[in-house]
Amino acid sequence: MDPLLLITNAEAGGSDDVSLAAALTVLRAVTDVEVARTAHPGELDGVLHRRGGRRVVVAGGDGSLHAVVAALHRRNELGSAAVALLPMGTGNDFARGTGIPLDIEAAARLAAHGETRPLDLLVDCVGEVVVNAVHVGVGAEAGRAASSWKRVVGKVGYPIGAVVAGFRTRGLRLHVEADGLVVADFSRPIVQVAISNGSHVGGGTELAPDATPEDGRADLVVSFANSPTARLGYLLHLVRGVHHQRPDVTSTRAGRVRISGQRFYCNADGDIHGPETDHSWQVETGVLRMVLPAV
Repeated sequence: MDPLLLITNAEAGGSDDVSLAAALTVLRAVTDVEVARTAHPGELDGVLHRRGGRRVVVAGGDGSLHAVVAALHRRNELGSAAVALLPMGTGNDFARGTGIPLDIEAAARLAAHGETRPLDLLVDCVGEVVVNAVHVGVGAEAGRAASSWKRVVGKVGYPIGAVVAGFRTRGLRLHVEADGLVVADFSRPIVQVAISNGSHVGGGTELAPDATPEDGRADLVVSFANSPTARLGYLLHLVRGVHHQRPDVTSTRAGRVRISGQRFYCNADGDIHGPETDHSWQVETGVLRMVLPAV
């Protein structure tokens, strides 16, 4: 088979090095592999410039995948690049939602031999991409709170951040539109808005269980569970996967979502940006060529 370009985090170590070594053993048994270690997204352009048509293998989590896909998007190379993922992050939500094995050796075999399928991306109003999901409200605040916790406690950092944010975040007065139709006006405070291209968030929570990056639509979830009791109930129902049944939760699907109102932060694939007062996202259909299990 053709050689591979594997991109990994230069700052990773410990168990990541062990997992990477196991994956490389599988991959190098069938082809040549160049390993490029990058310390920050700014280095990706130089690495991708020498790709030469090779399949790109991302060794990392949702944030690493986001960075590589965003760089390919900026370079107008999404259509010519096949991307595979070795899930080595703290959440691995994109892998969970698309059936990519969490076992590193199985993921390496898939990266070498899996089929390439076209997937959707979310692209926002300033041209930035979202691979898995974007959150406003408690999801964004959870990401902000989890960033420090994850450096200390690893994978459980996001659940801790989610609990902290769940009780500290104030409801937002927002206007939410889905394909031009009003989903939420300013009449009720909003706790969370989630625009999902993939089904899982936060290390395995199925926030949008029916979401798939292959149908040209994003799944939109809006929670109005603003009181402490309602928030606790929402969290418990979310863990059980029945939050959509709550009367204070609205769900729909759309090709374009716009959020406006008081200042808010966005958590896009774990990347926090803001504050914003008006932002929108559009589904771009079939623009990402991803190596996935056969259907």
